[in-house]
Amino acid sequence: MSARDAVIVEAVRTPVGKRNGGLSTVHPAELSAHVLRSLAERSGLDPALVDDVVWGCGSQVGEQSFNIARTAVLAAGWPESVPGTTLDRQCGSSQQAIHFAAAGLVSGQYDVVVTGGVESMSRVPMGSSMAGADPLGPSFLARYDGVAPNQGTGAELIAQRWGLSRTQLDEFSLESHARAGAAIDEGRFAAQIAPVTTPDGTVIDTDEGVRRGGTVESMAGIRAAYREGGVVTAGNASQISDGSAALLMTTSERAAELGWRPIARVVAATVVANDPVTMLTAPIPATAKVLERAGLGLEQIDAFEVNEAFASVALAWLQDTGADHARLNPNGGAIALGHPIGGSGARLMTTLVHHLRDQGLRYGLQTMCEGGGMANATIVEAL
Repeated sequence: MSARDAVIVEAVRTPVGKRNGGLSTVHPAELSAHVLRSLAERSGLDPALVDDVVWGCGSQVGEQSFNIARTAVLAAGWPESVPGTTLDRQCGSSQQAIHFAAAGLVSGQYDVVVTGGVESMSRVPMGSSMAGADPLGPSFLARYDGVAPNQGTGAELIAQRWGLSRTQLDEFSLESHARAGAAIDEGRFAAQIAPVTTPDGTVIDTDEGVRRGGTVESMAGIRAAYREGGVVTAGNASQISDGSAALLMTTSERAAELGWRPIARVVAATVVANDPVTMLTAPIPATAKVLERAGLGLEQIDAFEVNEAFASVALAWLQDTGADHARLNPNGGAIALGHPIGGSGARLMTTLVHHLRDQGLRYGLQTMCEGGGMANATIVEAL
């Protein structure tokens, strides 16, 4: 028997809606169901074949509670025999869902699995799951001298440690918007987006957060968000967003049996953790570890998707890894496109595999910082 692998057959996403924008009227279970239906339509999948739906969601409370993966399966009209599970690894929830799906395929627990994630940050605000409670407890706080982790403070610490100026952060952010705008104008996202019809009949088919015509001078007018005289602002950080994405995964052998032509193969996957106070630096060691696991050099990677939680995170990653800036987030990142937390990992992977296929490239690497000081990293190979 040949060794089992994990391949991506299809990948689809909603447009990313801005806070209180076009998708804010759509229940997150409906956003999830929409990408599940679109995935099946595009691939010719019989949903009855799906062994599990592994779904990421960062704030599992209110409308996103009660195992939204299972709710989405039923809302999509899929058979009641299809199970679903929802997981939380903060910003990396749906990237971790991809990892769990791949592991299930390689181990033989799954033959066909759907993975992805969702977040409606308009309807379920970030931090809702805390509900005024202390999620840390005394032992954690004692270990870190009473300092409660804060991502914005971590982004400021990174800028200070890596010597990144406000101008550098703003210039990077403007580039993200410019790249995303060019991708939209050239139709590069069209094949990966499943347009959403809202309850009032409006069709949303384009990412809403992209801004055009900004300048360093206009960016300079935005006040620091986390400390007086700081360099991190709403303009050089990811946007609060709504969105969902889904991927169909199987093995090469099963894909051939079902007549599917895979887009990409999962080469290697890893997760690492480091300092939870600075919090956002783990993509750097995650990149080194996944490259080692894959037996590849940085120069062999044709495109990188590093989640732009903050400009300082991506710039520190660039500085430490020495990666080619031109290959980083070639279609823009979360600063421009938005960051629907539980859906972002799947959104990044959807964008990455489509980019590899469309541009005739071979290897892509995705990594993202996560609350608590963690980071997932994944390498895929286009097929």
